Amino acid sequence: MQTLTRKRILVGITGGIAAYKSAELVRELVRAGADVRVVMTPAAKEFITPLTLQALSGNPVHHTLLDEAAEMGMGHIELARWADLLLVAPASADFIARLAAGMGNDLLTTLFLATQAKLALAPAMNEKMWLNASTQANVQQLQQRFPDLAWFGPDAGQQACGDVGPGRMLEPVGLAQLAASCFEQNVLTGRKVVITAGPTREAIDPVRYLSNHSSGKMGFALAAAAAEAGAAVTLIAGPVNLPTPDRVDRLDVVSAREMHEAAMAQLGAVDLFIGTAAVADFRPDTLADQKLKKQDGQSGMTLTLVQNPDIIASVAKAEQRPTSVVAFAAETQNLLEYARRKLDRKAVDWVVANDVSRQDIGFGQDHNEVVLVGKDSERPFGPASKHQVARWLIEQLSASFHA
Repeated sequence: MQTLTRKRILVGITGGIAAYKSAELVRELVRAGADVRVVMTPAAKEFITPLTLQALSGNPVHHTLLDEAAEMGMGHIELARWADLLLVAPASADFIARLAAGMGNDLLTTLFLATQAKLALAPAMNEKMWLNASTQANVQQLQQRFPDLAWFGPDAGQQACGDVGPGRMLEPVGLAQLAASCFEQNVLTGRKVVITAGPTREAIDPVRYLSNHSSGKMGFALAAAAAEAGAAVTLIAGPVNLPTPDRVDRLDVVSAREMHEAAMAQLGAVDLFIGTAAVADFRPDTLADQKLKKQDGQSGMTLTLVQNPDIIASVAKAEQRPTSVVAFAAETQNLLEYARRKLDRKAVDWVVANDVSRQDIGFGQDHNEVVLVGKDSERPFGPASKHQVARWLIEQLSASFHA
């Protein structure tokens, strides 16, 4: 069930004895890597407590439509936008009837009406209630109104009341598998990706530093594209002014040594490492405790620089080396020649070369043009937006990765 990795699932619970199975369902979804939030109707709380679901999901349980505290945090509309899948399990006869009537008289029905997420119902009720003409008419109406609505069950068998027939809620493991089937298998599903992005700053004194013009836009676009492709993404970012991409874990650093330490700490079960950061090659030998002042008659200043650790080479040559390591080569001349030198010298699998001397695709721009250089290949792409370039690179790298 790797397709559930980092998916956002709202589990709706309505009033019925099958609600006890919902606890195990939440546990199965979390175990599969999903981010789970639970919404309960008032009747559901008569069968299972919110505290139980909170402990299993790791998130607060939502059950009141007009809750001031909830509206200040994740309100009902924000919750509707948050979800990838709204799965109601169990879905009682009453809940199905209220949906068929188009009602939004509690939090769960409101979410059902407001969300653009995938929708699924797992019916659970007495077999006579399920077979009742009113219930079947409501089911047919919902099937016509929501053609993409998935119906998980019901199953047939012995029920809590002693009757035997259709109406049982499917078992939690089966429901989790059906939830996973709602999502396509993405090219990086279940993979771990680490990306460095942005510049580093090497302090001279408390107010000055050495740095470069990198904006971090390419690295952030790659992090977003990798997350879209299903990967668990860690983004190690230098000092940039960019929002964190959705579903990406971000680590902020400043200096090259901090970035090196953060990168090495991530190694172990990393599938793909992409070094887009423009890391300073050198740093001042000493850091002045106070601001350096210009002296009368002074015509210049000499700084002694020492070499910073080589992050991408350290990763590529590490004992816990990622399966695939990709370096970026931001050059101003001899693009392919320098890229191939870097490929060999750093012992990486790929080098993404781009000419930062061009004003239209240089540092800070929204577009880029790259050449993906491998041991036996050169694949150009662009000019295009950095988000388009990022998606193309993820497609190329994942294809070679799987091969």
